[in-house]
Amino acid sequence: MLLFILITTDAVAAGKLKVVTTVAPITNIVKNIGGDRIDLHGIVPEGTDSHTFEPAPSDIKYLAQADLLIFNGLTLEVPTEALANANKKKTAKVLKLGDNTIGKKEWVFDFSFPESEGNPNPHLWLSVAHTMRYTELVRDALTSLDPEGKAYYEKRAAEYLARLKKLDEAIFKVMETIPAKNRKLLTYHDSWAYFCPRYGCTVIGAIQPSSFSEPSPREMARLIDQLKAEKVPAIFGSEVFPSKILDQIGKEAGVKFVSTLRDDDLPGPLEAPEHTYLGMMVENVQTMASVLGGKGDALNGIDARNLP
Repeated sequence: MLLFILITTDAVAAGKLKVVTTVAPITNIVKNIGGDRIDLHGIVPEGTDSHTFEPAPSDIKYLAQADLLIFNGLTLEVPTEALANANKKKTAKVLKLGDNTIGKKEWVFDFSFPESEGNPNPHLWLSVAHTMRYTELVRDALTSLDPEGKAYYEKRAAEYLARLKKLDEAIFKVMETIPAKNRKLLTYHDSWAYFCPRYGCTVIGAIQPSSFSEPSPREMARLIDQLKAEKVPAIFGSEVFPSKILDQIGKEAGVKFVSTLRDDDLPGPLEAPEHTYLGMMVENVQTMASVLGGKGDALNGIDARNLP
């Protein structure tokens, strides 16, 4: 049962659906399904910490005019959700993708998201299987508000799901080329809790504490000891949370530091063909393979462009 916050199911007035989203991967997924039948606005700027981002007063007009507000949910965008709830129109529908994709039994609590604080790791979209579900949810939400566009949304969703399936299969192939002993991720930002169980790797740690501050000297020493014991060849930074500490940890542990993995910042300039969710995932997995002893060739044939 979808957890829509639904005030009314009345048809939207004439004109394009006004849709507001949050982080860039979700905005891009919605763009590919909604195409030119929607007026889309992403609230959270790329390169911003979506966990703590607070919309500007200028964003209120988008929230107030939206027919459909799409969040990841799972407490990722609490300040944005609060502002949306305070300003949305009565007929607006709110869709929380994460809450409609997994139940509480499937929530992951880990390094930066301890169970004691009650907030699960929200980064579901880094598992392509979950993104397939996101796609279906977006398709159904758009169709419910714009029944005349049903065939259009279904066609685009089917095409996008086909690309996602190919991407999912290619990621499996690439990850299998990485030696089993190297299929371990230690990252700065704790984003990979749903990726690793899907694709056969293990998150052995995340450097950023639950407060999203820098780790203490004691925590750094523990991580260095862990890296030496685990004998992983590389550790990974974050495009949103640059940190000199990770480079220091890598040097002291004798492992390679890779400056970025992307979890919600799309690669390339805005108009670049790879500036997509698909492009982000291709780049991430190729980066992992290149430093963990694998081969990323299986991803070379993935069409990462937006749907026309």
